[in-house]
Amino acid sequence: MASSSPSLFVGFFIIIGINLIVTAGSLKNFKFDQQPLIIPLHLSSPNSTVHRHADDRRRHLLQAQLSRKPNARMRLYDDLLSNGYYTTRLNIGTPPQQFALIVDTGSTVTYVPCSTCQHCGWHQDPRFQTEMSNTYQALKCNPDCNCDNDRKECIYERRYAEMSSSSGVLGVDVISFGNESELVPQRAVFGCENLETGDLYTQRADGIMGLGRGRLSIVDQLVEKGVISDSFSLCYGGMDVGGGAMVLGGITPPPDMVFSHSDPFRSPYYNIELKELHVAGKPLKVSPRIFDGGHGTVLDSGTTYAYLPGHAFAAFKDALIKETHVLKRIRGPDPNYDDICFSGAGRDVSELSKTFPQVDMVFGNGQKLTLSPENYLFRHMKVSGAYCLGIFQNSDSTTLLGGIVVRNTLVTYDRGNDKVGFWKTNCSELWRRLQLPSVPAPPPSISSSNDSSIGMPPRLAPDGLPLNVLPGAFQIGVITFDMSFSLNNSHMKPNFTELSEFIAHELQVDDIEVHFLNFSSKGHDFLVRWAIFPDESDNYISNTTALNIILRLREHHMQFPERFGSHHLVKWNIEPQIKQTWWQRNLVAVVVGIVVTLLLGLSILGLWSVWKRRQEASKTYQPVGAVVPEQELQPLQS
Repeated sequence: MASSSPSLFVGFFIIIGINLIVTAGSLKNFKFDQQPLIIPLHLSSPNSTVHRHADDRRRHLLQAQLSRKPNARMRLYDDLLSNGYYTTRLNIGTPPQQFALIVDTGSTVTYVPCSTCQHCGWHQDPRFQTEMSNTYQALKCNPDCNCDNDRKECIYERRYAEMSSSSGVLGVDVISFGNESELVPQRAVFGCENLETGDLYTQRADGIMGLGRGRLSIVDQLVEKGVISDSFSLCYGGMDVGGGAMVLGGITPPPDMVFSHSDPFRSPYYNIELKELHVAGKPLKVSPRIFDGGHGTVLDSGTTYAYLPGHAFAAFKDALIKETHVLKRIRGPDPNYDDICFSGAGRDVSELSKTFPQVDMVFGNGQKLTLSPENYLFRHMKVSGAYCLGIFQNSDSTTLLGGIVVRNTLVTYDRGNDKVGFWKTNCSELWRRLQLPSVPAPPPSISSSNDSSIGMPPRLAPDGLPLNVLPGAFQIGVITFDMSFSLNNSHMKPNFTELSEFIAHELQVDDIEVHFLNFSSKGHDFLVRWAIFPDESDNYISNTTALNIILRLREHHMQFPERFGSHHLVKWNIEPQIKQTWWQRNLVAVVVGIVVTLLLGLSILGLWSVWKRRQEASKTYQPVGAVVPEQELQPLQS
């Protein structure tokens, strides 16, 4: 599969072979087949289809019995192309232990690293400590689950297409969904990892939140308990913004939301009935059946880009190139991939529709979803104002639509009614635009710093975190923050140069972007002020980068060597990019121009003076012995 970078390829979530896993013990309603589930090598077996029909009827009955149900409203963090995924915060245990989990509609198990894990990577949060939770229970081995070698506990295993894997034990504990959720904490089954490999080992996120179809899916478990309706929604932020929102449970769909039928018996994935693709209003010259091959057209929130069958991709690529002939074709950012890229479109995302064509997805019911350029393009990482095509050719006949296609789109997976809805919106401002019951009003703009000089401080969410940093009304010029350090040795002074390198590493920015400003000390306590400036090639800090920095600062994710003692964040502040006047931006050029003009003028004047003097000297000088013309004497007049 093509991609701009190996780190951005997130094909994690198409499962190629798993052992179907289990629950038991106190969860009497859970019952699992022990047959292997192979995805996507073949479709579901007839027996699983029968079970799914029964589950579907039971859910419709539950939905009819319970009208108004609460839902869990949760924020999304990170960015699809910078991180390769979106995460949400999930609390597990009593007292709660927080984890950053990738939201994935292609996975059916929620899992986090266990404190006893023998081979787990270094992730965003500490591992789950079962012994610290008063409500944790391991699932004991029983006939309905795969058991460990000692026949004591239920186990699970997941393997993914890019050859990463996760395995561990299954347990039950209290899961809570954050302060903005109407839904009270619920007991649920989840995986406690003992082994990670591949990208799962190296990723920053702690684990996976499985939203797919399956008894271990967090959605299925909540629906089975009758605490939410059989629906959930995702809304991914746009290009350069990131963040977004997720709702577990039903919402009232906006009146202009468009829907496509989704057949739960066609495949284990969430599919839609895509019939046509239009570029600049013109349908691609391909058969409508091309989007129905394999598993059909599948939505997968854990995949970054979109992948079309061969003939559909070729037609789409040709149509797009034809509509963008005024732009220059350039090489992609990664020489290992043959990306299709264009330069000359400008940095302003809101202006891309003037250069790139509109793309329409037409569903089987005739309804149409319009895609803006940010839904099929990603920024070139090395050339300013350049963009690359985020749709690639698939190696099989399935049409796979990853997160890029639904940026700034509220996608409702209405499982109870077998349909998927799409609504174009600003996902970073979803709480204000989508009228959900009991949604808290946006808090007043307040600064996180008492002595802030900024005119437009970041809006803070109810939990104290910035709402996707950050009003898009200004571009961020600098982030400042004060940190307090308590050293164990009172005679030791911190090495600020070394400390700035550690800060850059922990905040995932370049060393040259972190600047030490000043410090004050009292005994072995130091108060140090730092600033983060944009990279030399940029004029401002992107909202995505700023959000990641602020989140890591506020959530105390930075870790330093013991010699720096304990530390904590005192305050942080963001300042807008300073808008310089024409004279300020071009002062150096103007001064240089004036100096050069003066030097050039003086040089010309000097040369002219020398030439003038030589001309005058040649007229008055007569060599010795030269013949002088005789002068005619004039007669004297009397």
